[in-house]
Amino acid sequence: MHSITEGPVAALAAAVSAVLDDDFTPLCDDEIAEAMRIVERVNRKLAAVSTQLIVHATERSMPRHAGCTSTASYLQDVLRLSRSDATARVTAAKKLGTWHDVGGHPIPVDLPATSTAQQAGDIGAEHARKIAAVMHDVPAALPRTTRDEAEKILAQCATDGTPEDVQKAGERLLTYLDPDGKLTDDRDRARRRAFRIGPQGADLMSPVSGCIDPTLRALLDALLAKHARPGMNNPDDPNPADPADAATKDVRTAAQRNHDALKRICEIALESGESGTHRGLPVTAIITMSLDQLEEAAGVATTATGGRIPVSDALKMAEKTRPWLAIFDHAGRPLHLGRSSRLASGEQRLVLIPFDKGCTKPGSDKPPTLCAVHHPEEWADDGKTDIENETFACDGCHALITKTATGWKTVKAGDDHQYPGRTLWIAPKHIDPEQKPRINHCHHPEELLDRAIKSADDDP
Repeated sequence: MHSITEGPVAALAAAVSAVLDDDFTPLCDDEIAEAMRIVERVNRKLAAVSTQLIVHATERSMPRHAGCTSTASYLQDVLRLSRSDATARVTAAKKLGTWHDVGGHPIPVDLPATSTAQQAGDIGAEHARKIAAVMHDVPAALPRTTRDEAEKILAQCATDGTPEDVQKAGERLLTYLDPDGKLTDDRDRARRRAFRIGPQGADLMSPVSGCIDPTLRALLDALLAKHARPGMNNPDDPNPADPADAATKDVRTAAQRNHDALKRICEIALESGESGTHRGLPVTAIITMSLDQLEEAAGVATTATGGRIPVSDALKMAEKTRPWLAIFDHAGRPLHLGRSSRLASGEQRLVLIPFDKGCTKPGSDKPPTLCAVHHPEEWADDGKTDIENETFACDGCHALITKTATGWKTVKAGDDHQYPGRTLWIAPKHIDPEQKPRINHCHHPEELLDRAIKSADDDP
């Protein structure tokens, strides 16, 4: 048994440092190309090592012990990865790693040929993702032996070609396996159904992708047949006097008409009031803006779901709604709003939305719609259900707050704190021996910007 400081991992780090210090200038072109191949092969093997480490960390419950809600969030914290990179690595580990049952016995690898090829350095992470995507679309009705043979073929294609070659080969393979589409059944449709809304870009636009099942397609077709007709729901001609003339003048593409129709369908659904409530509030769009933004009708407001919307558009939405006014003090804290019961009222949630703006645990970016109202001073300990003793915590982070040695603690910052009224989280000793209170700046990026500017100004 060796320690991490003297075993293969330490030798690997030393070898990489030696390579970095090496001088490649004397190498000829062929030698440079061969060096690139060797390094790429090593990188591919290292991806397989990373997969094994992720399996170990997950099976040992290391993310839970560290106070993380998932293995991906644990990788974000420990390795400082982006969310997409961390998620991709965990997904790869699920497909390529050797996992174990409760008895410690190894479970067959989901993509064995792909895993073997990656460990040999023959294929990279992108090859593996393309293979997994193709295998996801293989009909579930096919025998296991046929599925395994298909995966072997794809892995072989990957060793000889690019990830794009794998994708093309996979498309032909799927056609061969199910030429008439007769093997596809409800299990496949249920497995493939998805609707994803990507993150907003700098222009506030959001990409969408997915695959809808036959029922949703039939429902959408019926609604779009009416609401996406030329002349209908046209933002450039909202109240046409003559529908026939409006249709003639409509220059939108079919895709743009579908977009505008879907927006109107969502408005109708919210206006109907039949969507019920969510976390004590009616299902509706809750938007926060400053007084300056309201007066100038300019800038970007935020929503309770973590989205952003131009103030001008938000004001148009407000024309059909009942507005609420929340007043905050000079430090941004809401004025007193108390309640004698344990559960926070809808009004209190409304006040917390523009103050906390989401889960207050450091590193969490969950919006208010995914959060519960937490009492830093517990209700069981005579903590009041007053706005001064309330904060947002998403369900996963809320579960980490316990009175045990491994639980997180929360307190409200006092008047002498830089951010009075904000929630401070204290990690258990196994995460932070000093138990230094932490604050979440994720929903308040302007604070980090102000700190960076001040730091730059203070430098000589």
